[in-house]
Amino acid sequence: MMSVIATLPGFENPLLWILGVPLGSAGFLVVLKSWRTATWVNVGASAVTFLSSLALLEHRPAATRLLFIDDFNVYLVVLTSFVGLTTAVFSAAYIARESEAQRLSDLHLRFYHSMYQAFLFTMLLALTANNTGVMWVAVEAATLTTVLMVSLYRTREAIEAAWKYFILCSVGIGLALFGTTLVYLAAQPVMGDGADAMAWTLLVKRAHDFQPDLLNLAFVFVLVGYGTKVGLAPLHSWLPDAHAEGPTPISAVLSGLLLNVALYALLRFKMLMSANPHTLTPGPLMIMMGLSSLFLAAFMLYRRGDIKRLFAYSSIEHMGVITFAFGMGGALANFAGLMHMTMHSLTKSAIFFAVGIISQNAGTKRIADIRGLTSSHPVLGWGFVLAVLAIAGLPPMGVFMSEFLVLSSTFARAPLLAIPLALGLLLAFGALVSRLQMMAFGEPPPQQHGHGEASAVSNILALTPLWVHMLLVLVAGLYLPRELVAWFQAVARVLG
Repeated sequence: MMSVIATLPGFENPLLWILGVPLGSAGFLVVLKSWRTATWVNVGASAVTFLSSLALLEHRPAATRLLFIDDFNVYLVVLTSFVGLTTAVFSAAYIARESEAQRLSDLHLRFYHSMYQAFLFTMLLALTANNTGVMWVAVEAATLTTVLMVSLYRTREAIEAAWKYFILCSVGIGLALFGTTLVYLAAQPVMGDGADAMAWTLLVKRAHDFQPDLLNLAFVFVLVGYGTKVGLAPLHSWLPDAHAEGPTPISAVLSGLLLNVALYALLRFKMLMSANPHTLTPGPLMIMMGLSSLFLAAFMLYRRGDIKRLFAYSSIEHMGVITFAFGMGGALANFAGLMHMTMHSLTKSAIFFAVGIISQNAGTKRIADIRGLTSSHPVLGWGFVLAVLAIAGLPPMGVFMSEFLVLSSTFARAPLLAIPLALGLLLAFGALVSRLQMMAFGEPPPQQHGHGEASAVSNILALTPLWVHMLLVLVAGLYLPRELVAWFQAVARVLG
C-alpha cells in the first residue's frame, strides 16, 4: 500500500502534502460557516496527512536547507500524523456533545478545528525542519496554537491555565532560542555564515570541529528551554493546568505528541554533543532531570483529585523515564527510549479519549464522583481499565516492554541508578492502580449530571480510537515488526 501511495501523482515529495494539507485546512476551516462540516473537514484533512506520511516509509525526498527526512524523524512523523487522525475522529464525537451541552458556541467550534490543523502543521514542521531556527519557530508556534485551544472554554480557570502555559513555555522557548544562537556561533567558524550553519544534516557531520565551550553552554540552555516544553521537573507546573482546563482531545495531543516534539528537538542537540569528543557528557544532566520528574510525578499522583490532572502528572512521569533512558545512552537504552516514546503516545492519548467520555457522562472531573465504570459503561470502562493498566506498566503491554528494557539496561551499566528508577516506577504503579480501583469498580453513583447518553454513532466514533490504540499497544508488547525494530536500532546508534 505504501509503495502505491508513493507513486500517486503529486506524491513525488510527500512533505508538500504532509505540511501543506494541515496548513491549507487551517485557513479553509476559518471561513467555513458550519461547524459540523468543519468537523469532517478536520477528519478528512488528518486522514490525507496520515496517508501522505506513509509514503515516507517508501520514498524519502532529498534534503533541502529547510526540510529533510532521516531515520530519526520519519517514524515520528508517521506516529504524529496517526495520533492526529485518531484524535480528530475522537474530536468529532467529543465536540458534538460539547455543542449539545451548549458549552461552546458555533464560532468556538469552528475555531477549535482550525487551530487543531494549525497545531498539527506546527508539530510536523518542527519534526521535518532542517534548520535550527525554523524548528524553534515551529515549536513556538505550537505553543501559541495550543494556548488558544486551552483557553477555548473561556472560563476563569481556563484563561488562567492558558496564561500560565504561555508565560512559562515562552520563557523556556526564549532560553532555547539563546541556546540555538550559541550553537550557530559555535558552528559559524567552521560552516561559514548563513543557512549552512543551521542545517542539521550539515551540522552533525562537522560537529567534532565546533568550539566545545560554546556547545556546552548552548546545551544547558537548550535542556532547560526545551525541557520546559517536555514537562520535566522542576519546569513542569504549566502542564497539569493546561491538561485540566482545555478540551480533552487537546490533552490527548499535548501528552501524546507535543511532548515528543519538544524532546525530539532536545535530542537533535544531544546528537551534536555526542559528535564532539571535547564537550561535556549530556547524559548525567538528563538522568538527573528524568529521575526528578519521575519521583515528583509518582508522589503527586497520590494527591490528585481531578482525573485529567492525574494523567497529566502521569505524562510527567513517563517523559522523565524517557529522558532518563536517553540520558543513559547506548544502543539498548536508546532503543528503549524510542519504544517508550511510541508506546506512551499511543497509550496516553487513548487514556484521554476515555477520560473525555467519562467526564462528559459523569458531568465532573472529580475522581471521588466517578465510580463503577465497568458496570455503568462496560465497553468504555474496560477500555479505560486496560489503558490505565498499560500506562502503569503491566505486562504484556508495550509500555511494560519498554520500561523493562530501560531497567535492564540500567542494571547492566549502573545498578545504583536502577534502584531509584525501579522505586519510582513502583510508586507510580501503586498510585494509578489504587485510583483505577476507585473509578472502575463498585457501585455507580445513584445520579449523574452529565451531558446525557451519547448516540450510537457518537459512541462508535469516540470508542474506536481508544480500542485501536490499545490493540496496537498490546501487539507491540507481544511482537514488534522487523521494520520497526530496524528503525529503533538505526536511530539508537545515531543518538549515541
